[in-house]
Amino acid sequence: MELQFFKYQGTGNDFVIIDNRQDVFPKNNTKLVAELCDRRFGIGADGLILLENDNLSDFKMVYFNADGAESSMCGNGGRCLVAFAHYLGVIDKEATFNAVDGLHYATVEGDIVNLKMIDVAKIHEKQNHSFLDTGSPHHVQLVKELGKFDVQKEGKKLRYGIYGESGSNINFVQQTKDNGFDVRTYERGVEGETFSCGTGVTAVALAMHQSGKTTANEVHIHTIGGDLTIAFEKKEGKYSNIFLKGPAIQVFKGTIECSI
Repeated sequence: MELQFFKYQGTGNDFVIIDNRQDVFPKNNTKLVAELCDRRFGIGADGLILLENDNLSDFKMVYFNADGAESSMCGNGGRCLVAFAHYLGVIDKEATFNAVDGLHYATVEGDIVNLKMIDVAKIHEKQNHSFLDTGSPHHVQLVKELGKFDVQKEGKKLRYGIYGESGSNINFVQQTKDNGFDVRTYERGVEGETFSCGTGVTAVALAMHQSGKTTANEVHIHTIGGDLTIAFEKKEGKYSNIFLKGPAIQVFKGTIECSI
């Protein structure tokens, strides 16, 4: 079978995206998803996303990790899918789409996509880290000398050591100014460091606000792949109107032969 695909990236977090409105992609074929995401033998990506029809919204997002398993919400992936829907003409400058964690609203302006994330009511503050769910589970931990930090080793240790087989994404953070942080993320499913993680930087912004490291309601995050902005409100201990803003860019498109 010849499969048409599109490659998108949001601050270096890259995705294979497929228009599946005709429902032809074999979603149960985890081996195929993993092969397409393989950086040596496939297209290469942190994950694969399907754009599908939806009765409740403009479209539906189905997200798979690079290991082939269907997964929880991906913030940068969601932003890239909105950019793709805009490219296809499915939406104009605004979108509402359905994802595994519910409905999301987003706007498009040039290469910039601003995506509304789910509300967050609980942030668990531990002795040296925080844990919260921003559509995906995230561990947030401040470290020194982030540039020299062994994210692969320490991330893997925490991902399995604390959170078991189901796992959590692990974010290591260094504060650079009152409302600015550098972040590096070890992602489950990828089982390694990614250039950026949308739900991860969202988790960092909220955790840093909750712990008093910043008082700002707009936080700027620098990742290996680029810069993202997270804006939010906090009322009665609950974070709402959370928006993740940054670039989402089509890298290339093509076709690939695959057996399904």
